[in-house]
Amino acid sequence: MSLLVSTSKSSAALRLAGMDKSYRPMRVLDGFDLSVGRGEVVALMGANGAGKSTLAKIASGVVQPDKGRIFLAGREVNLGSPRAAREAGIIIVHQSPDQLGVPGLSVADNLVLDGLCAGGIGAFVSKRQIHLRARAVAARIGLDVPLDRDFGELGPAHRQLVAIARAVAADAAVLVLDEPTATLAATEAGRLFEVIERLRARGVGILYISHRLADIHRVADRIVVMRNGRLVSEQVRPFDLAAAVKAMIGRNLDQFGARRASALVGRLILNLDRACLTSSSEPFDLSIHAGEIVAITGALGSGKSRLLRALFGLSRFVDGRVDLDGVPWRPRGPAEAIARGVFMAGEDRWRSSFLPPSTPGADLAGTVALPHRRRWFRLGFVQGRREHAAAQRAIGTLGIRCSGTRDTLDLLSGGNQQKVVLGRWQARPCRLLLLDEPFQGIDVGARRDLIAAIRAGARDAATLLATSDVEEALEVADTVAVMRNHTVICLPGLHTADSSAFLAAIGAVEASKAAEKGELIP
Repeated sequence: MSLLVSTSKSSAALRLAGMDKSYRPMRVLDGFDLSVGRGEVVALMGANGAGKSTLAKIASGVVQPDKGRIFLAGREVNLGSPRAAREAGIIIVHQSPDQLGVPGLSVADNLVLDGLCAGGIGAFVSKRQIHLRARAVAARIGLDVPLDRDFGELGPAHRQLVAIARAVAADAAVLVLDEPTATLAATEAGRLFEVIERLRARGVGILYISHRLADIHRVADRIVVMRNGRLVSEQVRPFDLAAAVKAMIGRNLDQFGARRASALVGRLILNLDRACLTSSSEPFDLSIHAGEIVAITGALGSGKSRLLRALFGLSRFVDGRVDLDGVPWRPRGPAEAIARGVFMAGEDRWRSSFLPPSTPGADLAGTVALPHRRRWFRLGFVQGRREHAAAQRAIGTLGIRCSGTRDTLDLLSGGNQQKVVLGRWQARPCRLLLLDEPFQGIDVGARRDLIAAIRAGARDAATLLATSDVEEALEVADTVAVMRNHTVICLPGLHTADSSAFLAAIGAVEASKAAEKGELIP
């Protein structure tokens, strides 16, 4: 039975009726109904593997349902391909970085790609024409990225912004956003929300898929919750987000998990003394003890990822002293870092942690074992039993939902993929664990599982975690710091504060820094 509450069938910009989809032996969608009204933002919530992305792919013509009907503005349509969906007025911004644009082409080319493919720019196109059109597209959401840069060189956040700018420029009747703020810091997310408000005022129907409760509370007119491919709950404002989360995962979830004692008795593992990440940035100090989790938060481009990359040997500090276990630490590359027990999970798991599904060793067992093979298999002979045993331990410890160790990672949900990444680095003793946006695109239940696993594995190691989400930083860390212009500003004691107090402290730091430079504070 349909649970639609606020949008009549005739007024819906998009209606999906009785959607069924199976990937044998798993049933992903089971008679699911959904409508999105004109000028309405519908937030779709669901745990990893609930069927959200499959539903979005059906709405955008990427996947064909086994059963069900699709209506646009009350008229039944057959969306046999992504092109058919786009021509009908449905635009999707995917969560997967591989579907956001075309590496090898410039940012400008990607911004006007739809016009180029459709021939809407003309038969003879100059670079100047492309740049003029691309500049206008970028301006619509305030995107500030060099237009000549190769799209493939962009980080996940900038790739997401380029894809969103392109979608907005398409003037769609229905816009599907799949985890649009997963890689965005607060400033960029705020810019997106302003764009959504403008689109809503123009009558665009928006399906907003997200795990971030603050985002949903800010932008949504209605919440639809799915579990195991079925619609289980629906709300209009005022929202009861705790009830929505309970419906999503089937149990109550406290706002924050239980914390460890704040007194740190472990030995000093990592110490940075007047370290500089760039020639123009200010020096900073940072220390992390065994058993301590430090979270770094800050805006996009503040230097969070660069700090982790320097500690892992992917880039260099330009000045200052860095010690690991009391010994100077300047790794020449990831191999040296891994040999010393310094492990890193990058923000884009598909680029940094996984092999393509068709590659030998791309299954769960091979993924867990990959960085350890030089140490585990010294004579070059892969020991399948050892790989299998390590993967089985990760499955049991982290609660990875899969059919076995030979599953490839594309068969797993985002939360289970991230558990595999963490399981890889818990397969060997660790001294320093570096986690870049570890909760990106995963639901609150999987996030709690990951946080528990991170805390359990941090007893003898130091953990440095970079996140753009303040709530995540407060939930997982013992100490929180903020990064600004590639400089770390420690904010001790704020691990007991709530997000509003934390944001107020960041604001005070920003005001102080601006005052030092004679900047105006709006």
